[in-house]
Amino acid sequence: MSIYAVGDIQGCYDPLRHLLDKAGFDDARDTLWCVGDFINRGPKSLETLRFLKSLGQAFTGVPGNHDLHFLAAWSGAQKEGKFQTLQALLQAPDCGELAQWLRGHSLAHRATVTTQSGDTDFLMVHAGIAPGWSFAQSVARAAEIAAVLRAPDYRDYLKAMYGDKPDTFTEELRGMERLRVITNVLTRVRFCTAGGKLDMQHKDDADTAPPGYRPWFEFQQLAPGQKLLFGHWAMLDGRTGRADIIGLDTGCVWGRALTLLRLDDGRKFSVSCNASS
Repeated sequence: MSIYAVGDIQGCYDPLRHLLDKAGFDDARDTLWCVGDFINRGPKSLETLRFLKSLGQAFTGVPGNHDLHFLAAWSGAQKEGKFQTLQALLQAPDCGELAQWLRGHSLAHRATVTTQSGDTDFLMVHAGIAPGWSFAQSVARAAEIAAVLRAPDYRDYLKAMYGDKPDTFTEELRGMERLRVITNVLTRVRFCTAGGKLDMQHKDDADTAPPGYRPWFEFQQLAPGQKLLFGHWAMLDGRTGRADIIGLDTGCVWGRALTLLRLDDGRKFSVSCNASS
């Protein structure tokens, strides 16, 4: 049995199936993790979400900002006009079933995996974590979002999650402001300060940080035996300069490649964006 982690799929269904075939993935034996942005922008969001759901217990994913956008459009919390690439999904007869399934996922996943170097403590998020956040704190804060997404009034959260303020997480924050900044950290962050102030406007490569800001992962001090998986930042092409923080978004939807990491031995598999199964 192996665990595989894949970068942002974003509706690129055909490359995903080709990549899984290339790696020898078997859902009767293996598990697939995804760092989020399962859908949107690419051509086959509906097929992608149906396939991931069909994997059942063989799939674990953390929703990204595009997945939350879908939920907002489906629920009526946001207008559909912003989501042209989601129309086939939004109009599908099983859209509600797929959305309810997606609502059940958390924005962070932590698990101990036996690898060639021993038991490794993995944390998977879509975008990143803030300076000073431990793995346990990250999971606990993601659980706050999961709780409101599963609650009857989840639309209130989906309406209020948009916005760049507050730009710094503090324990004193309450209500929607607290939920918004947690969401921004876990699903949108690229650059921040050492004090955890987020910059949501700059989306280029790591060396383009505005004054006083750096890529979020440069502030992380992971413990021995810990590794962090993330996606979201296609401009990095997976490069972080660190072996313990691994970027998996290699820009398939932008014409580059989709990447899969086998956690057991660290082997990477990749296919081009025009690959098909």
